[in-house]
Amino acid sequence: MAKKQKIQESLEDVLWKSADKLRKNIDAAEYKHIVLGLIFLRYISDGFERYYQTLLQSSLEEAEDKDEYLAENLFFVPPKARWSYLLSCSKLPTIGKTIDEAMVAIEQNNPSLKGVLPKVYAKDNLDSKSLGALLDLIANIALEKSKEESADVLGRVFEFFLGEFALAEGKQGGQFYTPKSVVELLVSMLEPYKGRVFDPCCGSGGMFVQSEKFIKEHQGRIDSISIYGQESNQTTWRLAKMNLAIAKIDSAQVKWNAEGSFLQDAHPDLKADFIIANPPFNDSDWSGELLKEDKRWKYGIPPEGNANYAWIQHFISHLSPVNGVAGFVLAKGSLTSNTAGEGEIRKALIEDNLIECIVNLPAKLFLNTQIPACLWFVRRGRKKSQTLFIDARNLGEPINRKNKILPPSHIAQIADTYHKWLRDEGYEDIAGFCKSASLEEIRSLEYTLTPGRYVGLSESEENFDFKSEFARLKAELEEQMREEVILNERIRKSLEKIEKEIR
Repeated sequence: MAKKQKIQESLEDVLWKSADKLRKNIDAAEYKHIVLGLIFLRYISDGFERYYQTLLQSSLEEAEDKDEYLAENLFFVPPKARWSYLLSCSKLPTIGKTIDEAMVAIEQNNPSLKGVLPKVYAKDNLDSKSLGALLDLIANIALEKSKEESADVLGRVFEFFLGEFALAEGKQGGQFYTPKSVVELLVSMLEPYKGRVFDPCCGSGGMFVQSEKFIKEHQGRIDSISIYGQESNQTTWRLAKMNLAIAKIDSAQVKWNAEGSFLQDAHPDLKADFIIANPPFNDSDWSGELLKEDKRWKYGIPPEGNANYAWIQHFISHLSPVNGVAGFVLAKGSLTSNTAGEGEIRKALIEDNLIECIVNLPAKLFLNTQIPACLWFVRRGRKKSQTLFIDARNLGEPINRKNKILPPSHIAQIADTYHKWLRDEGYEDIAGFCKSASLEEIRSLEYTLTPGRYVGLSESEENFDFKSEFARLKAELEEQMREEVILNERIRKSLEKIEKEIR
């Protein structure tokens, strides 16, 4: 018999499992700040140390000059906040206090990090031995690499851990993290090579990071795009600032205020070339009652009980009039809802030729909701008069019982279909998957935007034998019920036996 091949775990997986073992009684929501803060501290310390050694060749005074580092867009790390110093203290019972003091010192010396770094290491529920072990674990990341490669690995680990913590938190994790495959799909379709990229509900900054990666992978210039963002949750904004710093992205225009984008727009005059966003689904607490006369509601006043159409019009108000395009996630209900005037707003958007593409997403992609979701693509200055509908509900691969991802091949399938249609390069309608619909067709369906209404059934679905499939599923269910009865009987007998022994 052939030996079972052992699957080699990635560095990120090994590190995650090791770090998670040290968590003990700390919730994932709290623990993520402890771990991600240390990875960030290691990252900026490594960057500082590389340049420190260069400056040291001239003089110690120059090497300790804060302005030398700020001029190179590096963070200055004071002596008692440097990674080497913290490691030397890792076995001391006061290590938590030492790290908190290091975070304060780094913020004091780097204005762009003011209020960003976590100071949670001296809390009673984090014992010094576990914290020291965590320091040692992070210290060993990528030691076999060059220092330049090590920085890239640390960035990868930070991004990977963000996703893993989101999974560990479940519903709450979805508030700061958009699944990576959904972000990759949005960016692959929008292709933000050049211009202003805006996310007014930016979470931990994943849309920006993926945009920069896209440019690098396609040999573009990173300085060809500028980043603008806003986030109302301060804790999430801190994660974004660290995430973007590690990705070497200028986050000066990523703003936080507690009021949020509707009540206090941080970039009121911005006209973006690209908007990429995942706003909260069906948000009922968006202060709509205070904004009845807002100038953004060009296509109709959004209902107080649901922010979906407020977000759509907020995005449009920030788009460049010359081919500005937005790609964003919304609850699938937004495609058909007629509640409190939403249908009339949708009709106005369609009649103004703004809706370019709608993608119906597979279920189970999102961590914080089971609400079906879709992607909207809205463009100003459109030349095409048709709308592309893509039904991707049958795509995606499971990663566990509750969640799916879109693998690269499925992302490419959707994005390539959109680009072929957009550029008139060999696009064809495919039954059950994609359809280019005219305004007349959309009108005939009363301005409903559900892709399934347009793409129809695939050939395999048309030939689907419902009776056979129903019989198969019924037999499976009956078998599961029989197994459950048998299991329950075994449990009952075991409990009776234990009860007799106790007596």
